[in-house]
Amino acid sequence: MRFGLKINSIKSFIFIGIALAFVSSCKDSSTTYRSFISPMTGLNVPSGNEFDVKVQFGAEQKVDSVVYLIDTIRVVSKADTSAIKLKTEGLKLGNHLVTARIFGAGKSEDLTSNINVLAAQAPTEYTYRVIKTLPHDTSSYVEGLEYHDGFFYESAGDYGHSSLRKVDPSTGKILQKADLDKQYFGEGITVIGNKIIQLTYREKVGFVYDKATFKKLSEFSYTTGREGWGLAFDGQKVYNTDGSNTIFFLNKDTYQKIGSIDVFDNKGPIQNLNELEIIDEKIYANVYTTNDILIINPETGAVESKIDLSGLLPADYFKTEDAKANNVLNGIAYDKATKRLFVAGKKWPHIFQIELIKK
Repeated sequence: MRFGLKINSIKSFIFIGIALAFVSSCKDSSTTYRSFISPMTGLNVPSGNEFDVKVQFGAEQKVDSVVYLIDTIRVVSKADTSAIKLKTEGLKLGNHLVTARIFGAGKSEDLTSNINVLAAQAPTEYTYRVIKTLPHDTSSYVEGLEYHDGFFYESAGDYGHSSLRKVDPSTGKILQKADLDKQYFGEGITVIGNKIIQLTYREKVGFVYDKATFKKLSEFSYTTGREGWGLAFDGQKVYNTDGSNTIFFLNKDTYQKIGSIDVFDNKGPIQNLNELEIIDEKIYANVYTTNDILIINPETGAVESKIDLSGLLPADYFKTEDAKANNVLNGIAYDKATKRLFVAGKKWPHIFQIELIKK
């Protein structure tokens, strides 16, 4: 019996020795492991704020210096491994790569993480007051709406029903109309001088019309966005959406991309940006399938305000669920001379002139 106990004791010591060796080896290997402690991947940081950067270096690997980069721009160099803070001031909203480039023993190693820079503040919230209710053709699946020289210019979508229209605001009467071939789904429009530009949905083509006659002057290839959605013009460049959270800038003569901004509020990216209007140097954008219009800073992409247009139509106006889901708010027009704001929807019976009221 005692002999058996002795053997069991020896086995126990051997087991303990192996376990200690295993733990020791794990501990040793962990000291050579390098990774970001902060920022954690996908950290959200309000624009203008600092964020902590700390790296686990590994005790047995010599570190001579560390260079920190945001995207490809060198931000700071350190001769030690202490934690630092980096600034977001001047960074565009959206995703940015954070790199720690570690130098030691004649070698270098890159560690990476990323942050999302968000709008610094929550958007100011607005509701509305209806000033005037104007008639609208309920056959028009509104994709683009503008006001110029006393008339609405409207793009109606849907395959087989797409058109460009000039409309009398007071009567809703169509004064001019150019129908699109049935293979095209008409989308956003904007007026540039004596021309009207119209996008198509998935056909990767845009049309240029004479504003006075509606004669089609030319076509152009649209390859900027994944699909053609909204258009607007500020006198210098064209603004364009494709259903994402990006607003593209297009050359006013070639309609090719010259820049972009990504749109974020204080919580994250805003997808489904659709019809556009430029009002007092701000971008007004419909958010597709919602009752919201956003007011966006054109320099940064930050959502500065949100307009809730719920209740413009009676909740039971569209009888079927399919109609309710598709015939949503879409269309923003502005009369610069009288500072009147108009909004519309797909197959809505009215265009509304509204006044914004701060909540």
